[in-house]
Amino acid sequence: MDPYSDRGQMTRAQAAAAEIDVGLRQYMLQVYNYMASGVALTGIVAYVVANTPAFFNAIFGTPLMWVVMLAPLGFIIFLNVKIASMSFAKAQILFWLFAGVMGMSLSTIFVIYTGESITRVFFIAAGTFGAMSLYGYTTKKDLSGWRSFLTMGLFGIIIAMVVNMFLQSSALQFAISVIGVLIFVGLTAYDTQKIKEIYLVSDSSEVQGKKAIMGAVKLYLDFVNLMIMLLHLFG
Repeated sequence: MDPYSDRGQMTRAQAAAAEIDVGLRQYMLQVYNYMASGVALTGIVAYVVANTPAFFNAIFGTPLMWVVMLAPLGFIIFLNVKIASMSFAKAQILFWLFAGVMGMSLSTIFVIYTGESITRVFFIAAGTFGAMSLYGYTTKKDLSGWRSFLTMGLFGIIIAMVVNMFLQSSALQFAISVIGVLIFVGLTAYDTQKIKEIYLVSDSSEVQGKKAIMGAVKLYLDFVNLMIMLLHLFG
C-alpha cells in the first residue's frame, strides 16, 4: 500500500467533510433566519390588525374572516406542490405573504390575551423550541421512528379541536393543549433533523434557497403552534 496515496485520500475526504460542514451551517442559518423573520412579520401584522379596530372588524366582522383563516393552509399546500417548479424569488414572495396572512388570522390572540401573557409565553416557547431544535440538529439518534407517533398525534388533536368547537369543553381544551405541546416539541426536533438531512453540497444556490424556505415553513409552523398551545395553558 502507498502511504502517500492513503494520506492524499484522507486529505481529500477531510476537505470534502469540511466543505459539507461549512455549507450545512450556512444552510441551517438561512433556514433559521427565514423562520425567525417570518415569525417577526406575523407578530407585527397581528399586533397592527388587533390594534386597528376598523381593520380588525373588516376581517372578523364579515365573511372575509373565513378567507383569512383558511388562506394560510392554501399557501402551505401551494408551496408544497409547486415549490420545485417555481423560482426562488417567487418562493420568497409566497413565504412573506404566508407569514403576513398568518399574522392577520392570529391577530385575535392580542384581543383574547394580555400583552404580558403573550410576552411570557413567547419566551417560554422560544426557549423550548430552541432547545428541541438544537437537540434535533446535534443528536446522532435517528428520529424517523417518531414520525408515525407524531403524525397520529397531530391528526388526533386536529380532530379533537374540531369536536371541541361544538362541545366547548374546558377539560378537553386542556387535554388538547397539553398533548399539542408534546406533539409540537417532538415535531421541532424531528423536522430539524429532516431539514438537516436533505442538505446536499452539490445543490445549486437556487435549490438550496428553496429548500431553506420549505424548512423555514415547517419550523415556523412548529413554533407558532407550540406558542398557541402554551397560550391556551398559561395565557
